[in-house]
Order: sequence, then structure tokens, then C-alpha cells
Amino acid sequence: MSVVPRAIIDHAALRHNLRRVRHYAPHSRVLAVIKANAYGHGMVEVAGSLGEADGFAVARLEEAVKLREAGVRKPILILGGVQTGAELALAHHQECDLVVHHLAQIELLERERLAGAVRVWLKVDTGMHRLGILPDEVPAALARLLDSGALAGPPRLMTHLGNADVLGDPLTERQCAALRRLAGPETGELSIGNSAGLIACPASRSDWVRPGIMLYGASPFSAGAAADQGLRPVMTLRARLIALRRCRRGDAVGYGGTYVCPEDMPVGVVGIGYGDGYPRHAPSGTPALVGGVRVPLIGRVSMDLITLDLRGLPGARLGDAVTLWGEGLPVEEVARATGTIAYELLCRVSPRVAVEHLGRTGERARGNDGEAKGA
Repeated sequence: MSVVPRAIIDHAALRHNLRRVRHYAPHSRVLAVIKANAYGHGMVEVAGSLGEADGFAVARLEEAVKLREAGVRKPILILGGVQTGAELALAHHQECDLVVHHLAQIELLERERLAGAVRVWLKVDTGMHRLGILPDEVPAALARLLDSGALAGPPRLMTHLGNADVLGDPLTERQCAALRRLAGPETGELSIGNSAGLIACPASRSDWVRPGIMLYGASPFSAGAAADQGLRPVMTLRARLIALRRCRRGDAVGYGGTYVCPEDMPVGVVGIGYGDGYPRHAPSGTPALVGGVRVPLIGRVSMDLITLDLRGLPGARLGDAVTLWGEGLPVEEVARATGTIAYELLCRVSPRVAVEHLGRTGERARGNDGEAKGA
């Protein structure tokens, strides 16, 4: 029996969640966001199973290169764009689409002479105030891009929604309207919707949508669960009970003795900790599953171990599987208990956790026609 924690990746659930994206935005093309190692799920493996997506979006050039080297031929958009002439040349060689979000990137396109044209997505700051060209700067930016001679077709316009995860926030509708007002004969297709936007705000279901967290079966909203949107968890993080202790009333458990047993009680020790990516700040009471039964975390999280209150599970045995999140225990519920978001929990799973991919498909991401399936 191995005591190494495992992250089990359900590729059937991944493909199901992509179909849910199509359900919400049936007339949009889909850029599946697989940056940060596909939110901790394995970027190359996820790309292989999302062949029905119309393209992929990553944060950095290095991620795009890794996908190309793995044989992925579908369109890849680099959300951060490039910063140097060498990066621009490599991105062009790898046939990547580029986001332009500040004027220095336009200057780079004007200055460098590429052997061919590149697809550009002009990012507009419609209210998030993080990256993007301001709306009143867009006409001049478009003129410069079109005059540069570097573009493969008119620039697509995109924006990023700042508060779409807050249902009813008026900023989302304002951002959608602001980008749509900028569309014209000199611009290409639009991209607005992220996971929260395309679920809750029809105005964000533009020519292209960019789902991220919903693909992995977690809710993009601060309340509720992914199941409410018909999503299925993709990652299940599991470990095992490696010790069973019988503690007495008054015994302090773990570092700092932050949990004191209120009575004689069984305590389970699980072979996972913050060295594996389980959140160190998880408080006592954070749920876990042992044999499908919910039990609470007690005491501080250690580097390699956590401890559980097993009073509700007197039949627990050494070696029993423990689910930290995933099937039967939504990751967003654990995130709320630990004061963070599902994105962080998924992305922080450590390389020393064994990864098991179930139901993979490997050839469906290799097409390069870029045409929408069912759009």
C-alpha cells in the first residue's frame, strides 16, 4: 500500500465541463484556459483531452512552447503577450497568437521585422484597471497596429472581467458594453466571457469565450457549488490514514497544541501536509472524507501530516483512503473553510504528489483548423 498522496484527474469530467461551456455559450468559440499547468491538472494532458476546444490560452510564452513541443497544433493565445524581440520571434515561429496590452508591445511590433504575420488580440481596460489599453486610446492603438504591417488580419478585441464572480455587480455589464462599443470595421472578433461571465452574464458570451476554473469543475462564484452549474470535479486529492491514535481528554494535538481533546477520542493521522500543497492555514473543522464520511481536521497542518477527529467514524482502519477535495467534497467548500479560493488550492498541489490520469484522450487536440465545433 503506497502512502504517497495522489491527485486523480478525471478526463471524462473535464470533457463534460467543456460541454457545459458550450451549453452556456453555444454560439461562441472556446479558448480553454490551461495556464499554470492547467490549474494544477497537467497542461499537456488536459490539452490532449480538450480537443473539442477551438484553441488554448496560456499566460506565458514558455507554456505555449511546451504545448507545441508536445504536438498541440490548435491555436494558442499568450495572454501576457511578449516583451522582447527574441520572444516575439519565438512566438511567431511557434505560430502563437499574442495579446497586446500596452503601447510598448505595439512599438515592438513596429520595430521588429518578422518573416510573416502574427495574430494580435488587443486587450482593452474596460474597468478592471490591471492590464489593457484605455478605451479612448484604442483608436490610435488600432491605427498603429494596422499600419505596422505585422498583423494577420484585423486585431481581435478582448477585455477581462473584474467582478463577474459577484452576481449582480453592475461593473460586468458596463465592461461588456464598453468593449462592444469599440467594435467596428477595423476590428476583428470580440472576447469577453470568463467562467463567471459566460455562466451569469449573457452579454459576455462574445465571439470567443475564455473559460478557466469551470473546466476543472469548480464554481467561479463566491457562494454555491459547481454542481449548481452542472459541473463535475476533475481533480480528487487523496491520501491515506497512516496512524490511528487513542487520545485522552486534555491531550493537545500537533504543533503548538492548538487543539485540545474535549474527551477521550480517536485521532487519525493522514500522510499529507503543506509540503504536498494542502493549505497550512486550514483551521480545525475543515472537512475531509474518510470512507465517504465527513470528519473534521484538528490541530495545525504539518509539512507531511494532518490529523482528523474520528469520533464520527469508529470503524476507521489503518490505510483507509482520505479525500481532501474532489469527488464527494467540492474544492470550493474546502477553499471557503480555509479562507482562500479553489484556484489556489488546485494550483498549489506539490510535484511530490503522484498524479493519476483517468480517461485520457491524446489525439483530439492536434487539429489546426481552428474551426468551432457546434458553434
